[in-house]
Amino acid sequence: MAFEGLADRLQETMKKLTGKGKVSEQDVKEMTREVRLALLEADVNFKVVKDFVKRVKERAIGQEVMESLTPGQQVIKVVKEELTDLMGGEQSKIAVSDRSPTVIMMVGLQGAGKTTTTGKLANLLRKKHNRKPLLVAADIYRPAAINQLETIGRQLDIPVFAMGTDANPVDIANQAIAKAKEDHHDYVIIDTAGRLHVDENLMDELQQIKTNVKPDEVFLVVDAMTGQDAVNVAESFDEQLDISGVVLTKLDGDTRGGAALSIKAVTNKPIKFAGMGEKLDELEQFHPERMASRILGMGDVLSLIEKAQENVDEKKMKDLESKMRSASFTFDDFLDQMAQVKNMGPLEDLLGMIPGANKMKGLKNVQLDEKQLVHVEAIIQSMTKKERQDPNLMNASRKKRIAKGSGRPVSEVNRLLKQFDEMKKMMKQMTNSQSGKKGKKGKGLNFPFM
Repeated sequence: MAFEGLADRLQETMKKLTGKGKVSEQDVKEMTREVRLALLEADVNFKVVKDFVKRVKERAIGQEVMESLTPGQQVIKVVKEELTDLMGGEQSKIAVSDRSPTVIMMVGLQGAGKTTTTGKLANLLRKKHNRKPLLVAADIYRPAAINQLETIGRQLDIPVFAMGTDANPVDIANQAIAKAKEDHHDYVIIDTAGRLHVDENLMDELQQIKTNVKPDEVFLVVDAMTGQDAVNVAESFDEQLDISGVVLTKLDGDTRGGAALSIKAVTNKPIKFAGMGEKLDELEQFHPERMASRILGMGDVLSLIEKAQENVDEKKMKDLESKMRSASFTFDDFLDQMAQVKNMGPLEDLLGMIPGANKMKGLKNVQLDEKQLVHVEAIIQSMTKKERQDPNLMNASRKKRIAKGSGRPVSEVNRLLKQFDEMKKMMKQMTNSQSGKKGKKGKGLNFPFM
């Protein structure tokens, strides 16, 4: 996960201040030194680090903090606010043209994930904003890029405008916009050519397209894994094209986060979106405040709620609540709930969004093995319909058959049955407690994937 090393260092540093009745200038000095080292290790631009630490130090030893009742918490608040500001302050929304269609030009170097991100953006606009996008294949130098965009278009059921490799990119863009008007598309997203490095020919072509189509947004797609190189690329593109925003790809990878923390400060252009995985629905709007909260271990409840709203079926949740009240929860229901949780994304990422989860005993260094989810599914799917409805039918021969069918040992089948029984008891106790009846204290559950 992005920022992991930085997050650990900053959280450890902040922990020393939490709960302190008094914070001295020496405490602040030590804290800012640790913050400085953590940011430099995360590959944040040196000048950006220097300015950031200076602002934090000035605010942290100010009267408002030093004379407050909880100076330690006030210092953490200062760090969070400055981190948020460093990444852009408020979320930067995507443009909407007064005269449809809104035109977005995607630019960047080869290998940054520009073509895939173009498809992801179209998908996000359709799903979250109810828009009707048209994808445009304007990279005439790589037939593979045109084929890739057309494949993505088919997968998403979003039309792609292409004129092959012999047409002029400016003509392709102009004709695509005319086609979009004709077919009532409200967004046109142009996938332009990239190069292995910034060169004059590339920039000339991009400037011609920009001059002709007058895009509402020019998004630079950069690979967050490249660290300071991403910042240098952003500077070059911004100088020559005056980009309107940045899309960071691979922010879910093993990246130190330096690009995300430096780009806004260096280019003064906002990070608009972040790629959080390889799937076509794994592009998120970038929220500086939420990201700052996650880096400091404060969670990200709003993003968690949004993911739940997008992926959890409300009717099924009401049916589940009814079954919990009547203690008629079955393995089929359990399987359905697992599928909905999996749709929300990797379990480790979801855990990171829960405030304080990183401080909970046993969760700090937990490794959530998603393979265990597959094992649990295999066991349940190896049961007959009657067995899923009534686990009391289980005997030794049935368990042996289920173990063989799922490729798991009998001990795992027994463990899942026991845990499921404990969960049903806990649900019953919770329902009784809500009804004013005294229930016994439920045991802590230990599911095989937790």
